[in-house]
Order: sequence, then C-alpha cells, then structure tokens
Amino acid sequence: MKTENHRVLIIDDERPVLMTVEALLKRHGYPVDAAATASQGLKLLKSNSPSLVLLDLQLPDGHGLEMLDRIKTELPKAQVIILTAHDSLHNAIESIKRGAYHFISKPYAPEELLSLVEKALEKQFLLREAEKLREKTEQLEKRLEIAEARPAPIFKSKPMQEIEELIGAMAPSDANVLIAGESGVGKEVIANAIHARSRRAEEPMVKLNCAAFPETMIEGELFGYVKGAFTGAMHDFPGMIAAADGGTLFLDEISDMPADLQTRFLRVLQEREYRPLGSTQTMKANFRAIAATNRSIPEALAENRLRSDLYYRLNTFQIEVPPLRKRREDIPPLIAQFVRQFSQQLGKAEPDVSPDAFQKLLDYSWPGNVRELQNAIEYAVVLAREGVIGVKELPAEIQLPPALQQAELGGLPRKGVQTLDDLERNAILQALAECRGNKKKAAELLGIQRPTLYNKLKRYAIEL
Repeated sequence: MKTENHRVLIIDDERPVLMTVEALLKRHGYPVDAAATASQGLKLLKSNSPSLVLLDLQLPDGHGLEMLDRIKTELPKAQVIILTAHDSLHNAIESIKRGAYHFISKPYAPEELLSLVEKALEKQFLLREAEKLREKTEQLEKRLEIAEARPAPIFKSKPMQEIEELIGAMAPSDANVLIAGESGVGKEVIANAIHARSRRAEEPMVKLNCAAFPETMIEGELFGYVKGAFTGAMHDFPGMIAAADGGTLFLDEISDMPADLQTRFLRVLQEREYRPLGSTQTMKANFRAIAATNRSIPEALAENRLRSDLYYRLNTFQIEVPPLRKRREDIPPLIAQFVRQFSQQLGKAEPDVSPDAFQKLLDYSWPGNVRELQNAIEYAVVLAREGVIGVKELPAEIQLPPALQQAELGGLPRKGVQTLDDLERNAILQALAECRGNKKKAAELLGIQRPTLYNKLKRYAIEL
C-alpha cells in the first residue's frame, strides 16, 4: 500500500498540533491537507476526498461529533481518528458508535499515531478494494447472464406449436419425458421449458451429459461416492441425483450411458432410492427425470444403445423435436432473438439484417440446426458494421448458392449405385463449392475449359 495514494485531512484548531501532525505525516510520505475550522475541513473534504481524517472534537464553529457525522455522510468509506485533549469514556464510546476508527487523546506518542494512521488507511484500502471487487463481480455476473442466457423456445411453426401444447399439458406432472432430435435442435431448451413450467420450478435443474464423461467416471458423477470408494476419491461427492433433490434431473445423450449403468438407473426410477459408490447407506431419490438423445430411438433400441426397459420407463411422454430445415417459420424469430442476445452481450446496438442476408439465412439447410444458426448470428453480429448484417458478414458456407451447400458439407447423399452423370455432377458441385462459386477456378480444378463447364452446368441444371 503506497502512502502517496492516500490523502490525509487534519482538522484541529490548535495551530501547534496542526503543524506538528502535518509535518510528521509529510515526513512519512503522506499527502496532507490541514484545516483549523469545521467549515474549512468540509470544503477540503469535498474537494480532495481524503482517505483518512484526523479530527479534533472541540472546534470553534462546531462540535467534532457533528463533524464526524458529516464526514461519514459525505465519504462513508473515509476513516476517522478522533484526536482530542478532551478525553472521556463518553466521547470515546460515542465516537466509535458514530463510525470513528479510533479515539486517541493528546498528548500522543508519534509512533502510536503513525501506527494508527497506517492501520486505518489499510482498512480504508481494503474497503475500496472490496468495493471494486463487488462492482467487477456484478458486472461479470451481468455479462454472464447475457452470455449464458439460454434461448427461449420458439413455437411459431405448427410442429413446435404442438410441442408447446404438449409441454403445457404434461409439465405440471412428475411424468418422465424422453426428448429426441438431431444435435442442435434445442432438446435442452425444451427440457428447460418443461422444468420452468413444472411444480418443481423453484428447485434445481441438474444436467448431466452422458457423452461427456468416460464410462469409469459417469457412475460416480451420477450416484456420487464416499471418500475412499476408489483410487482418487479423496472426499465425499454427493452426485447429480442428490443435487437434483426436489427438482429435475436432465440426462442428455442417454443412449451413450453404459448399459449396466442404465440398468442401475432404471432401479432408481422404479424404487426411488440409491446408494452412492462405496456407501452402505440408502438415499432417497426425489427428482423428475427428463432424458434426451440425438440418435434415432428405433436404431438405438435395435443396437442396444438404449435398453428397452429403461426406454419404456422414460417414455411416459416423448417429444420429437424436428430439425430446423423442417420448421423454417421458426427461423425469423430465432434470428431476431439471437441478434438481440449477442448485441446485448457485446454492448452494441442491434444491427438490421439486410434482405439479401435474410434470404440466405432462410435458404440455408442448417445441418447443425438451431445451434448452428446461433453461432452464425453471433459471427455476423461481431462482424456487423454500420448497423447492418450483410451477406459478407455471414459464415462462408451460408454465402454459397444452395446448389453448392450440400457439396460443401461433403457431397450429396448416395442412393444406390451412382451413374457416371451422377458422379460428374457431384464432382462439378464439389469443385464449385471448394472455389466458392468461382467458375474459372472450378474449371481449372476440374481440368476442363470454362465453356465446357458452362455447358455441363446447363446440362445438369445447376443454377448459381
């Protein structure tokens, strides 16, 4: 703590004391202001914002205790040391009650005064640092609230309106729910909506991604463990089931849970009790189960990735979230939602989306679904200039003509044996995609002349 960063104000009507204390503090590196009256002290207090005030109780134009009240009102974090010849227990108690740091009587020992000054300034420094930390924490929390704010589900399209109706009907119950759909369609968003509308909404929603943990760890994460249950278990860990007590347990990618663990979890759903690893104590399980998978449920069952008995237990209600390409009515409100979200996160005005860029977003096939759209809008908002998102601000794959987008993603899907025409058409599409639609470069890549490429584009009805 540097002394030059902490200004000291002395208010004392005795000139010898004023000069002596001022000289003492200046010798030790403190910036000092001196006042012989309460009115002079208040002016210096307002103009210089001292960190510490040395205050006499007897002043020609006011009492020191009243001055102490003014100081704590004007500068609540400033420390005040009462320095007076009028020593009494009443004055000392009253001074401390009104917020003084310490009370010292004249005559004083210089070493004692310097020690008190140092300690008072250290307290004031810590108070300021705590205030700065609190402000930074509040700012960080606000940024995190924006950054981590999960998108609200959009129910504009007919299939999503049907899902909304189902959620409204079954959310208040404790029925188990299985949510299926491609990666990125918003299965977790639907799970959040179910929890928010349930009777458990005030309790925690605990989420476990079964694909994110190796088989050796997921059991401990789910059921918890006691100290010494296995090598590395240095302390008790309650687990996700305990954390979800009274609330909702969301198991994402349930078909990636090991088969033997699926069996054990099924028992928890049936018996509503479990044991942490290494424990002999049976614990009550009180949660609502919501599971999700991005695999085709019939395929997951056929491949034994999802046990049929667990499936039937979870499948009280099943929600199939359609991919974004099959609910294009939801794209415009999702665009608006994400533009608003990322503009707030970046602290910038919401840009408009140009008609051409908007059409590109509508025409794109969105293989990554809502998550890909969210990432694309974040990318565009960051790059937006002069309050507009144009085509150039969109990710490169979205800028491609629709005919080239499938090729950009790795070629058209094969359906049985492909003819030579199919192979040639796909080769042309992939070359154009790699060259971002530049026909001259694509012709060079294919080893043909540009007029030949134009003829083949016409032959295969490829429009760019």
